[in-house]
Formats: sequence, structure tokens, C-alpha cells
Amino acid sequence: MMDTTSRLRTILVIDDTPDNLALMSRLLKDRYKVKIANSGQRGLTIAAADPQPDLILLDVMMPEMDGYEVCRRLKADPATRDIPIVFLTARSNQEDEHYGLDLGAVDYISKPISPPIVLTRVRNHLQLKRAADVLRDQNSYLESEVRQRTEDIRAIRDATIVALASLAETRDNETGNHIRRTQDYVKVLAEALREHPRFSDFLQPETIDLLYRSAPLHDIGKVGVPDSVLLKPGRLTPEEFEVMKTHTTLGHEALVRAETVAGSGDERSFLRLAREIALTHHERWDGTGYPQGLAGDDIPITGRVMAVADVYDALISKRAYKPAFPHETAVEEIRKGSGTQFDPDIVETFLALTDRFQEIAASHAD
Repeated sequence: MMDTTSRLRTILVIDDTPDNLALMSRLLKDRYKVKIANSGQRGLTIAAADPQPDLILLDVMMPEMDGYEVCRRLKADPATRDIPIVFLTARSNQEDEHYGLDLGAVDYISKPISPPIVLTRVRNHLQLKRAADVLRDQNSYLESEVRQRTEDIRAIRDATIVALASLAETRDNETGNHIRRTQDYVKVLAEALREHPRFSDFLQPETIDLLYRSAPLHDIGKVGVPDSVLLKPGRLTPEEFEVMKTHTTLGHEALVRAETVAGSGDERSFLRLAREIALTHHERWDGTGYPQGLAGDDIPITGRVMAVADVYDALISKRAYKPAFPHETAVEEIRKGSGTQFDPDIVETFLALTDRFQEIAASHAD
């Protein structure tokens, strides 16, 4: 019975002998669309052109470019590497067969050919290719779906961060564009620190991106600070300052609860860096910060980076208890804090980036 399901399948026959090309054309033409090439180079050209063949029957012994070289080039080209190749050859020793199969061919048919064997093997390999094409299409579809779902998750993550950060900003109207500025400071600083051996392992591109997106939540805990303290038009008393300091733990606890609701593990949650920043960006290198009194490398890198960004912006911004300091004054204050308030290596990197910090401040001025 004629294989009607394969009638539109295309077979490319590459052979330098006209009689062999005529023989294969007669054998296959009632079942498949047949293309012929009388040289290896011509075969490569036809194989790469649309519509591409579904199967290639390839003679081994040809002048100028033998079948092995043709096969090698077809498999090296991404456009043709998935087309199955069946060698047709008068060579019958196992070494030749192994060599051809190692190059990527799927089968070997010895000459003189047996028509029933050729037709059966062609049909079988076309069925295998059809199955492989379906599987490849399914994999491509699944990869596309995964990419789309990942993009959706990232969009939800970013929208969540923006919503939470905006909520905090409405509670503390003196900060103006503080959130946007510190976000950009953090990114610039982290990208530069990636070249430093102390930070390169941690500050990979994905982490830097997450750090940038998480930075707006550093003061999310201020939502829980009473208005009488948060909005006081003047310096805080020691007792009030103790209340203000709780914004670090309030923010951390809120983000931990959000993680719990989302069912995210510590290492998988997009809020992991956000809660770390919220809790530790007021720790000091010498251990005199809050809320945990961490010192040195016990302070997470995220908190150390945020501390420099946060303090620089606080210094250049007008507050109820202080005027806005000039950029140069802010830079000098950060310099003086090296080794006491801030990680010395982060300060050194900051000092090389002061022009960028000033540009960012100007682009998001209050």
C-alpha cells in the first residue's frame, strides 16, 4: 500500500552517478517528493534551501567532496543538523559504518540496494523524524510557556515592590524621591563592587538586579511607626528615636510574613534581599548600629551597600531637623565613616563613583 501520509515528505538524494540518481528517483517518486544532487556541494545548497528535505540519502564515494565530508558539514550547520542522513555505499566493512554513524548519520544502506529495504528504512526514519519534530515543537512551546510565566512572576514581583514602596513613601512625605535615588545608587555601587574579590561571588548579575528591585523596600517598616514620631517636625527625643529604630524590625517582620503567605523558601523568595536590607541597613561596621549590633562581615552585603546609599542621600536631602548638605560635604562624611560606620572597601568604591551619585541625585531631585 502506498504511504499516503508521507507523500508530501521530501527526500534529497546526493550521488555523483546519474544511473544511481535515476534508480532512486524511480523508486521513491510515487511515495515522496524527490530532489537530486549530483555533487556534495550541490547537495549542501539544496539541503539548506527552503523547503528543506525531510531525509537525505547520501552516497559515500564521490569526487571532490565525499559523503563523509558532506555529512560533517550538514551536522555542523544549525540549519541542517536535524535532517536525518542515511548513507548509501558499496563499502560494507564495520569500520566504515561506525565512522559514518559517529559523524551523525542514522543508518547505512549497502549497494547494490534492495528496493524493499530502502523503502522500509526510509519510511521508518521519516516516522522517527516526524516524532522528533513533534517533540521538538512541544519542547519549544513549553520553553515559551516557562519564559512567559517567568515574566509574569517578575511583573507581579515588581508591582508588589512598587506598591509597598509607594505605601511607605506616602507615610513619610519628606523623603520625596529618596526611594528612587537610593535604588539607583545601590545599582551603580553593586555593579562596581562586582569587580572586587570580596564581593564578586555574591554580586552576580541576577543578584544585582534583585538588589536593585528590592532596595525601595528598605524603609517599608516606617508604615508601622506612629505619626507622632515619623512626622515630628524636629529632632526626636531619645525615647522617640528608640521607636523610630523599630522600623527595621517592623519591615523585616512584615516581609517575612509576606514570604510565609506566598509559601516561598528563604533562597527562592524575591523578598529575601528586601527583608535583609530592611533589617540591616542601619547596622554599623564597628558594631554600634541597630537593631542587632552586627559588626564587620556579619552585616550582610546588601545592608552594607544600602547603608552607604541611604546615608549619602539623607545627607544631601533637606529634613525637618537639618538643611540639605552639599554633595562635597556628604562625600566627606561618608569618607570619615570608613571603618566605623561603613565597610572600608565599599567606601573606597563609593569614592570612585561620586560623580555618578551626584548625577543620580540631580536626575531625581526633590
